[in-house]
Amino acid sequence: MNVHPTITRVTERIVERSRSDRSAYLARIHDAANAGPARANSSCSNLAHVMAAASPIDKRKIAAGEVPNLGIVTAYNDMLSAHQPFEDYPARIKRAAAGNGAVAQVAGGVPAMCDGVTQGQDGMDLSLFSRDVIALSTAVALSHDVFDAAIFLGICDKIVPGMLIGALSFGHLPVVFAPAGPMVSGLSNKEKTRVREDFAAGRIDRSELLEAESAAYHAAGTCTFYGTANSNQMLMELLGLQLPGGSFVNPGTPLRDMLTDEAVSSVLRITSLGDRYTPVGEVIDEKAVVNAVAGLLATGGSTNHTIHLIAIAKAAGITIDWDDFAELSTAVPLLARVYPNGVADVNHFHAAGGLGLVVRELLDAGLAHDDVRTLVGDGLGRYAEEPFDEGGRLEWRPAPDASLDDEIIASVAAPFDEEGGLRVVAGNLGRAVVKTSAVAPAFRSITAPARVFSSQDDFRRAFNDGELETDFVAVLANQGPSAIGMPELHKLTPYLGLLQNRGFKVALLTDGRMSGASGKVLAAIQAVPESAHGGLIGKVRDGDEITIDAVSGEMSARAEDDIEARPPGDDESEAHATGIGRELFRAFRERASSAEDGASFFA
Repeated sequence: MNVHPTITRVTERIVERSRSDRSAYLARIHDAANAGPARANSSCSNLAHVMAAASPIDKRKIAAGEVPNLGIVTAYNDMLSAHQPFEDYPARIKRAAAGNGAVAQVAGGVPAMCDGVTQGQDGMDLSLFSRDVIALSTAVALSHDVFDAAIFLGICDKIVPGMLIGALSFGHLPVVFAPAGPMVSGLSNKEKTRVREDFAAGRIDRSELLEAESAAYHAAGTCTFYGTANSNQMLMELLGLQLPGGSFVNPGTPLRDMLTDEAVSSVLRITSLGDRYTPVGEVIDEKAVVNAVAGLLATGGSTNHTIHLIAIAKAAGITIDWDDFAELSTAVPLLARVYPNGVADVNHFHAAGGLGLVVRELLDAGLAHDDVRTLVGDGLGRYAEEPFDEGGRLEWRPAPDASLDDEIIASVAAPFDEEGGLRVVAGNLGRAVVKTSAVAPAFRSITAPARVFSSQDDFRRAFNDGELETDFVAVLANQGPSAIGMPELHKLTPYLGLLQNRGFKVALLTDGRMSGASGKVLAAIQAVPESAHGGLIGKVRDGDEITIDAVSGEMSARAEDDIEARPPGDDESEAHATGIGRELFRAFRERASSAEDGASFFA
């Protein structure tokens, strides 16, 4: 296979940029691998604690040290629909491990918050930093150092990235992620959007909105739109840490159970006790990271991963930046139309050919590296397959040769867009990310007066008072990680969409996030430097002329006076410093790196 020159060029640049840190990381995990699990050299008292609550059979296995001990790290809670099915997973994993002659123990749990619950609420200020808390919790779970491999039960927005960052600190361990799958389809995404805009316009009341939302989010399983949670599942396949084609198999089905059992068998086959030792720190290499970005671009995935993938890569000693995303986006075409980039949901996407078809298209066009290590062996080609229940037996078949619905999945030869739909815009306002895959070409650039808001509620009040019936760029500064924790601003979406439908040219500029549901309105998000670090976005005033041009790559502000000489604008970040647990995260805000550096406490 001939790899596309842009894929090769960006990969080589990342390798060279990362050479020193990657070498140090690999040396560290190789030393840990050579030392082996601590239980082999622990005192009798240490070992007794490890197996005190185990069954007599498992005690003998652990004491002998001749079979793998699989650590389970779970994000189960039954408020998150995506994670509710995990309640029964540990027992199933233990049975599957026993069937392979091994032992499994729950190593620990990690917190799991639902962004769907906290959107527009104070709790959203904790959302991004929950990723780093999850990474820390994962490290605590594995710190007993008595495991030969680990299985991770997590799906949603910050949970999978946090778990993987934590796992990479134990990069000598083989790792598998076992999802629970999406809920079955409910209210269509097109209808959900219409209802939300009707509510924003005052045409329906709250009871009608709640009825519609409850029809959309209605059962156990992941939300079915292609936001961060489902983008996570795609990434785990493209990174080779999940079974091929298993991301979007619904919960509570025989096939889902078979995939969970096989996840256990697969990770146990690659421990250091066998001849296919495959540690996670070697799976996540520069080529795997480029594959993940390619998958993100091809499927129109969540903008949150322009933050999370940077932090994940850094945990493996690899440095990537937004320019890498942007350059890869010029080569990788958009192959999927899944809400918010279309009207289909992930169940429709899976039925149309799913990730297996997308992977095949990428590999055939040289837009992904096949020569990578994965959970199921060498080569990404296995991920161009999908699983089936063949009379109670799990089998994989090649993904369809072509899309079964060309309004949902396209080919590289005839894509929905020649580019992947992530752009970097830059100018005197700094740098920001723009997701264009859901934005019609006519709306990809704007020059209009700024309208500055202190919060989403401030924006909503102005809308309800009829102040926004004009062209403008909504500017929300002081939303970055160091200011208030970088909440998602998804609450703005229906209002901006409604104004755009009415014929006004509108856009958003912010140093906050827009969420995995970034939609049809032009949005320059995650601006760096953020206002808390002196970014010019914090000095913009009402009436300044703002240009956001995703075509030319410009993001600038013009005014009659010297914007840079102005004092910073109103900053309400102190009001976000306490309450609902936010005071406990002060150190995270003080230490947070920029969005382009992963917005991480660890940087």
